[in-house]
Amino acid sequence: MTTAAIKVTDLHASLSDPALDSMNFLNEIANRYPDAVSFAPGRPYEEFFDTRLIHEYLERFENYLRQEKGLTDEQVCRILFQYGRTKGVIDDLVAKHLAIDEGIQAAPESIVVTVGCQEAMFLVLRALRADERDVLLTVAPAYVGIVGAARLADLPTVAVPGGPAGVDLPALAEAIRRLKAEGRRPRACYIVADHSNPSGISLSTADRHALLKLAEAEDFLILEDNPYGLFSAGDERPPTLKSIDTGRRVVYLGSFAKTGMPGARVGYLVADQETAGGGLLADELAKIKSMLTVNTSPIAQAVVAGKLLTHGCSLVQANEREIAVYRRNMTALLDALAERFPAGSGISWNRPHGGFFLVLSVPFDADDALLERSAREFGVLWTPMRHFASGPGAARAIRLSCSVLTPERIEDGLDRLAALFATTTEKAESKRIDTDSRHLEQTITGLDSYTSIQKEPPRC
Repeated sequence: MTTAAIKVTDLHASLSDPALDSMNFLNEIANRYPDAVSFAPGRPYEEFFDTRLIHEYLERFENYLRQEKGLTDEQVCRILFQYGRTKGVIDDLVAKHLAIDEGIQAAPESIVVTVGCQEAMFLVLRALRADERDVLLTVAPAYVGIVGAARLADLPTVAVPGGPAGVDLPALAEAIRRLKAEGRRPRACYIVADHSNPSGISLSTADRHALLKLAEAEDFLILEDNPYGLFSAGDERPPTLKSIDTGRRVVYLGSFAKTGMPGARVGYLVADQETAGGGLLADELAKIKSMLTVNTSPIAQAVVAGKLLTHGCSLVQANEREIAVYRRNMTALLDALAERFPAGSGISWNRPHGGFFLVLSVPFDADDALLERSAREFGVLWTPMRHFASGPGAARAIRLSCSVLTPERIEDGLDRLAALFATTTEKAESKRIDTDSRHLEQTITGLDSYTSIQKEPPRC
């Protein structure tokens, strides 16, 4: 007896959403061409990885529990080996880090430690989706992870343009008012204010204040995702939205993937908004977490905590070498692009003030088929912008990431990319000429037909 195949159409609708396919496709391409120079992943630099640090960090946290918290060996073992508190066991250290590095005053009870930032996103979106009226606004182009998480939570998304400033505030205000007029309820706007993924753009300080004022006036939350804020090109960093949030309009989404270690899979959220019952939004989100992942691995939390403690709870201090590398790499990438694609080449790009990413505009379609050819024939990987946004602009743009590369690999990769672009531009131009020729031939044929018709005597 054979079992009937399960129809995808009988499963949750999110499984047919392109957002859920993007990650798998890009990972598959990377795995098939492991030797390619990859401008695709937004991963942290790997040269400073050392497995010995895991043991050192774990021991540092154990000593903290014994010496500073006064716990017994039995209590320390229980924290590390048992399931543990749903909201996390390092909330006090996360709060201290936020105060030192970001100027965010967050009470430990407002923090939920999550399984990566992706879980933090889902918890918030699941809670905000009360009924079919609810909508999430995203600033386009948007990180594909937020779009996928919203789909899983059955929360529709509405994209608003980002533009060169990072967010088009008049367009955002117009979208909110239009949705309200339609009987919809804009619950929140998701934004990466610092060196965003995928565009690399950061909001000005003035626009941050204006966005907070708009959130207050139109009564919506801001979901501030900040994985790249520490990696500015200069020593001066603009304030996070949460640090200037006097009205508790911001739910802050944090991660230790880029600043700690992605393998630990530890993120967190700060949700200090009060609920009508007298508690905090963080308490409500913890209820959802208790049914989703129960708790975040205490051992993974301990390793992250050990890194924090080793560096006085400052991730700026802990990432001094990495920050220097990312600054070096972004400079190398921008300089190498300028050498290979001078003015008039048809290739242009933005100039981020830090982070991992920039966007390259090209005079041809940069789709998944071209990415496959790029990897197979030229040994270079990148990310089509159509995975982050729709429209003609996204169709002819690619995201480049420089975080895991060396300057030498950047030079090599851009040589390969230039070779790909040269052949692609030639093919596009040849296709254009061929199309123009066919149009001209059709026009001439049409004119001949028209002339022959005109030569016939009129009929009564």
